[in-house]
Amino acid sequence: MKLSPTMQKFVLHWGEMGTRWGVNRTVAQIHALLFLADHPLNADDIVETLGVARSNVSVSLKELQSWGLVRVVHVLGDRRDHFQTFDDVWEIFRTVVEERKRREIDPTLTLLRQCKLEAEDDPQLGEQARRKLDMTLDFVESMAEGYEELRRLPPATLLRLLHFGSKVQRWMGRRADSHEKS
Repeated sequence: MKLSPTMQKFVLHWGEMGTRWGVNRTVAQIHALLFLADHPLNADDIVETLGVARSNVSVSLKELQSWGLVRVVHVLGDRRDHFQTFDDVWEIFRTVVEERKRREIDPTLTLLRQCKLEAEDDPQLGEQARRKLDMTLDFVESMAEGYEELRRLPPATLLRLLHFGSKVQRWMGRRADSHEKS
C-alpha cells in the first residue's frame, strides 16, 4: 500500500502520540494505517508499507487485538489473516477508554477498597492518611460512576454534551469574573 504524504504524516504523528499515551509507536502506527486503509490489510502489507520487522508487526497486531481495536477478517481466495479497525472515531475512543478503565481504574478501585477495609484495623495509620484514602476512593468511584453514565450515551448526545459543557464553562467563567469585580 502506498501512503500519500498526508497519510504518512498522520501515521507518523499517531505513532508519536501513542508513545505519549504509553502505547508502543509501532502499535499506534499500525492502528493509524488500518484506520486510513480502505480495505483490510494482511501482515505483509503492513510490513511493506511501514517498513518494520515482521515480528514487530505480529506482536503489535496481537496488542491491538487485546485492546479490541483490531479484528481479523478473511478475504476470499487468500488464506492469510487480514486486519481492520473501526471506521468510527467514537467507537475507537469508547474502546480505548473502556479498556483503559478495565486495565487501570478497576484495579485501582479494588486496591483502594482493600485499603479502606484494612485501614479500620491499622493502628499505625493516622487520621489524615485515612481521610486521604477515603477521599481518593470517593473520587475514583465518582469518576467511574460518571463514566458508566456517559458510556451509555449515543455519540450524538455526547457531542452535544461536550459543546454544552464549553458553553457552561464560558458562562461560569463570566459569572466568576463578575463576582470578583463585586
